[in-house]
Amino acid sequence: MVNGIIKKLPEDLVSNILVRFPVKSLIRLKCISKSWYALIQSTTFIHLHLNYQTTIEDEFILFKHSIKEEPNEFINVLSFLSGDDDAFNPLFPDINITYMSSNFNCTFYPLVGPCHGLIVLTDLTTIILFNPATRNFRLIPPSPFGCPQGFHRSVEGIGFGFDSIAKYYKIVRISEVFWNPWDDYPGPKESKIDVYDFSMDCWRKVEHVNLPLIYWLPCSEMLYKEVVHWFATTDMSMIILCFDMCTEIFRIIKMPDVCNILTNEQYYGLVILRESLTLISYPNPMSPIDPIKDKVHVWVMEEYPVSKSWILKNTIRVVPVESPLAVWKNNILLFQSKNGHVISYDINSNEEKEHILHGFPASLSVIIYKECFTSIPRGSHNTSKVQNF
Repeated sequence: MVNGIIKKLPEDLVSNILVRFPVKSLIRLKCISKSWYALIQSTTFIHLHLNYQTTIEDEFILFKHSIKEEPNEFINVLSFLSGDDDAFNPLFPDINITYMSSNFNCTFYPLVGPCHGLIVLTDLTTIILFNPATRNFRLIPPSPFGCPQGFHRSVEGIGFGFDSIAKYYKIVRISEVFWNPWDDYPGPKESKIDVYDFSMDCWRKVEHVNLPLIYWLPCSEMLYKEVVHWFATTDMSMIILCFDMCTEIFRIIKMPDVCNILTNEQYYGLVILRESLTLISYPNPMSPIDPIKDKVHVWVMEEYPVSKSWILKNTIRVVPVESPLAVWKNNILLFQSKNGHVISYDINSNEEKEHILHGFPASLSVIIYKECFTSIPRGSHNTSKVQNF
């Protein structure tokens, strides 16, 4: 009887109703009928659901942290959280990422994204692409590009995004290759760029590119307007290095004048605040903090990518922080403290709060995402398959 009524409903009406449902409900509704299964799995419906108007109340949090189990042994843990009344509540049980267990502190294991609800987790060797809403994931094959004997290859930056012209996803990896003999000083560094092309399901090189040196900081590798951003250095100056996912062309954005001099006193992070590229300037966490002198500065780029449009939006005092993490609900800055806790700071009310989320110091990473039904691109029969956490 129910199935008969469903068949009589116009597909446009069904689609218009289902697009309002959260992912968890849609997974159940796929079992109603074959026609609903086909509709919900269709590219058209996934696109409609992705672009359906939502609010900041629909934001979810993916929280990565490291836990020290034994001396010199760490595991990476993912927590899926919702935010209600300024508190974080679990959506699913935590996941131990066994692919990335380590015998050292997992500081350099960032979350990269999101892009259409998909996120990349990497330890700079293993790369995982996954959807936090469906909990589907796929291991990306390792890059086949190494370096000659006697040389060392160091991965300095990762980016993930969507090429809206060619209509497929890409992962970009910036490495530095240099001569590293055991009995002499290392030689000059040369940048190498690899792109994992999901349309070809393989890695390829981007040739003939000279880049400044990547300056790795915890809160960078930011995707904004189909462009990935990293910090870099040139002639003792700090800059923002950009990679356009569509054209695969690099360019540079200058930082505010008071931030562009390379110094050990200030660190930086990139976030998206109220839909604008935002630079967070904060005191070096390894230096003593002067609570009167040292501040956190929030710079917003009013006209992207015009370097002269940076404006100082906020100057705030927070407890000593290890690094920025993300922006939550458009006005709450999330930081990790030096002791490994998550701190929130509301730039509207100047309210500061420490949360129960914590991990090994300097190992925290946060991504704010909205649920979507985006499918993990499937590989060829020679590559890894899509799995479920």
